[in-house]
Amino acid sequence: MRVGVVTFPGSLDDVDARRAVTIGGNEAVALWHGDDDLKGVDAVVLPGGFSYGDYLRCGAISRFAPVMTSVIEAAGKGLPVLGICNGFQILCESHLLPGALIRNDHRKFVCRDQRLRIERVDTPWTSAYAEGAEVTIVLKNGEGGFVADESTLDMLEGEGRVVARYLDDNPNGSLRDIAGISNERGNVVGLMPHPEHAVEDLTGPGTDGLGFFTSLAEKAFA
Repeated sequence: MRVGVVTFPGSLDDVDARRAVTIGGNEAVALWHGDDDLKGVDAVVLPGGFSYGDYLRCGAISRFAPVMTSVIEAAGKGLPVLGICNGFQILCESHLLPGALIRNDHRKFVCRDQRLRIERVDTPWTSAYAEGAEVTIVLKNGEGGFVADESTLDMLEGEGRVVARYLDDNPNGSLRDIAGISNERGNVVGLMPHPEHAVEDLTGPGTDGLGFFTSLAEKAFA
């Protein structure tokens, strides 16, 4: 599958995401924030970083980038979209996902290997995992606390839309230990930790993040 990875001004992990897409058995396609052409890709990754310097709010300016007009429209038609860290923030700002990401409760940037439990495995991004799988991938954020009102949290829980949950210590104050969520259809997933940094034994805590990128290929040939 051809997977587009968007580069915004301030993106840090777009190259890493493209490499992870390739290692996962797909073709990586570079997409530019100022271009509304998605180049016919089969899926899109919004990578981590500090798009537009995180001015106003994280992801608030990126939401209005020309490429996002096309991403929002395509996501509504079922295009798989994965937002990682800053990409998750952009998805919330774009209203493709509910809730918001705010400053970590301890007011410090956190960077560590983080244990997660995968709780939704029927999405194009998580089908390679067994339900309840416990994985370790990289976490690095300063504004990673997921918040929403109680009714929204109950809705996410009741509809099985919590994709991943933090295990052990909650690193940023995310309500209900939520590390990632999906839209109702499951094609749009936001994840605060960075699976693209856990796809090779040499350069990460292991390969537990690889499933987020091999899942697409498995779906394509299922």
